[in-house]
Amino acid sequence: QEHLVESGGGLVQPGGSLRLSCAASGFTLNNYAIGWFRQAPGKEREGVSCIGSSADNTWAADSVKGRFTISRDNAKNTVYLQMESLKPEDTAVYYCAAVYVGLGITWCGRYEGRYRDWGQGTHVIVSS
Repeated sequence: QEHLVESGGGLVQPGGSLRLSCAASGFTLNNYAIGWFRQAPGKEREGVSCIGSSADNTWAADSVKGRFTISRDNAKNTVYLQMESLKPEDTAVYYCAAVYVGLGITWCGRYEGRYRDWGQGTHVIVSS
């Protein structure tokens, strides 16, 4: 059975950093585009960043561009979201999602409707 598991969330002060991990079991992530999404209290889920099965292409939302970096380690079957200079408005539940695209594909989706497999989420709280 296919699973995605997020980890790395927690409480951090404004300006701090966290690295989220998205680990897959039951399937090989190198054939999948991966997206990170977040849902803040009272708000709709939004796309944060994504990466194609080819790590040559990534996308980041304007709100996180220059602060968040997505990367993948196919040997570990894991995708990461490195978050720097965190702000209180980054507080949310962060989800990773996967969609099969095949090897070496640069496309990744900014919108959740494209993704089939989802993790349970990890909480990020940015507060002093």
